[in-house]
Amino acid sequence: MAAQKINEAHEHIARAEKCLKTSMTKWKPDYDGAASEYSKAAVAFKNAKQFEEAKEAYLKEAENHTENKAYPFYAGLAKQAGMMLKDMKRVAEAVQLIEKACVMYVENGTSGTAGMALDRAGKTVEFAVNEDRLRQAAELLGKASRLLVRLRRLDEAAVSLQKEKNMYKEIENYPTCFKKTIAQVLVHLHRSDFVAADKCVRESYSLPGFSGSEDCVSMETLLQGYDEQDEEQVFRVCNSPLLKYMDNDYAKLAVTLKVPGGGGKKKKSPAAPQGGAGGPAASAAEDEDDYEGGLC
Repeated sequence: MAAQKINEAHEHIARAEKCLKTSMTKWKPDYDGAASEYSKAAVAFKNAKQFEEAKEAYLKEAENHTENKAYPFYAGLAKQAGMMLKDMKRVAEAVQLIEKACVMYVENGTSGTAGMALDRAGKTVEFAVNEDRLRQAAELLGKASRLLVRLRRLDEAAVSLQKEKNMYKEIENYPTCFKKTIAQVLVHLHRSDFVAADKCVRESYSLPGFSGSEDCVSMETLLQGYDEQDEEQVFRVCNSPLLKYMDNDYAKLAVTLKVPGGGGKKKKSPAAPQGGAGGPAASAAEDEDDYEGGLC
C-alpha cells in the first residue's frame, strides 16, 4: 500500500513538472495545474508516512500559489508543512514555518486565521516540552508571544508570557524571568488590568535576585506612576533604556502606554529664557509642549 502511494506521488510530481515547462506553443507555466499536482503528491506521500517528501511537496505547491500571488494559499500550506515537521519531531523547523504562515496571514489581513495558526504553534511547543526541551520550547513560545502582541491579542499574549516565564523559571534562567515580568506588566497595563500587572511583580519577588534589581525598581516605579496617574513618572520609566531596548514589540508597548483618565501630573515644559518669548529656546519649549504628557 505504501509503495503504491509513493509511486502515485511521483506520478503527480512528474505531471507538476510538466505543467511548469514552456514551449513554442505554451509561453507561460501552468502554476495552477502544478500546484494541484503537488497537492495530490503531498497527500499521497503523507498517506505513505513519507513526511519529508510530503513537506517538500506542500512547499512546492505553496511556491506555485505564490507565483499566482495567492498568498493565503501559501500561508496555509506553510502551516501544513510545519505540521509535517512536527510529526518528524523537528520542532524548531516546524514552528519556524508556522510562524512564517502567521506573518503572511497578518500581512494579508486575515489575523483570525493567524490566531488559529498560533494555536497550532502552541501545541507544537507543548510537544517539545514533553521531550524535555524546555529551553528551545521557551524560545519558540517567545516568538508566539511577540506575534500575539503584534496582533493586539493581548489576553492571549498574557497567557503565553506566563507560560514562557514558568519555563525559564524551571530551567533557573532568572534574568530572563525578570524581562518576562516587564513584558507582562506592559501587556497587562495595555489591557487596563492594573491588578494583574501588580500581581506579576509581586509573584516575581520570589525569584532569586529580583527584589531590588533594576527591573524590579523600574516596574515598581511604573506601577506607582500608573496608579497615581503621574504622566511624568510613567513617561520616564517607559522611555528609559531598560524598556526602550527590549524586543521591538514590547518596546512599542512601553512608548505607547498611557495613564488612565488622561493623567494627573503632566510632564513639565522648560521655562522660557529671559531673552523673551521669541527666542530659539522659547521656540524649543513650544515644540516640546506639543508632546506634553509624553509618548506613553
